Amino acid sequence: MFLEVDRLNKEFATRLGPLVVLKDINLGVKKGEFVCAVGASGSGKSTLLRQIAGLDQPTSGEVRIAGKTVTGPGPDRGMVFQHYTLYPWMNVQQNTEFGLKLQGVPKQIRREQASYYLSVVGLTQFAKSLPKELSGGMKQRVAIARALAAEPQMLLMDEPFGALDVHTKESMHEFMLDLWQRTGITIFMITHDVEEAVFLANRIFALGARPGTVRKIMNINLPNRGHTIKRNSIFHDYRDELMDLLRQHGQEALAAA
Repeated sequence: MFLEVDRLNKEFATRLGPLVVLKDINLGVKKGEFVCAVGASGSGKSTLLRQIAGLDQPTSGEVRIAGKTVTGPGPDRGMVFQHYTLYPWMNVQQNTEFGLKLQGVPKQIRREQASYYLSVVGLTQFAKSLPKELSGGMKQRVAIARALAAEPQMLLMDEPFGALDVHTKESMHEFMLDLWQRTGITIFMITHDVEEAVFLANRIFALGARPGTVRKIMNINLPNRGHTIKRNSIFHDYRDELMDLLRQHGQEALAAA
């Protein structure tokens, strides 16, 4: 396995005592997979992503990437957030180069790498534009290009399309599938959108809440990933199974509260 999460537990101290957010998380992701972790609010999705990103440390357990324990952020992982986190005073080219600049990459090399990934996401002609001149979907593509410019082994995505309207979100889904197929990068994405997860992922980790645990791992085998697949009964079956599972876990969490 390329990514391994082994017996991971995470709790936070509160005035009422320890709050267990993640409990006994075990999962693995192969190199080149596109996986989604899905769960309702309170399932610890973002907390799990932060452990994998190295932005936070588990209370116990371990995260390993390519056999090495994660102890902090690293260039092997690129991060894309729901909000674009672009610098408004920098143009698209400068925003895409920014991470490379922080790493001390020489100017010519970072310019070439950023330009290449802007071409990958289809934004070469907007290299000199400011973020305010871009649509929401275009801003998110800049954020993805910036993450890819450092040439990470894995792309971590924290509900990256949650702030987009329905039509833009659908076009971004198709863009992401094309990007993944062309680059072969490993993608770990969290979302609360069941249809989004079924459409994009090879596998889905369904998280239960209070505390967050992996309740089920679903393998998604669709005959194609075009937009018409959403009308197919196979897609509906996966969607309904996942929604029923999350609904059941939500009811259990409320009953236990």
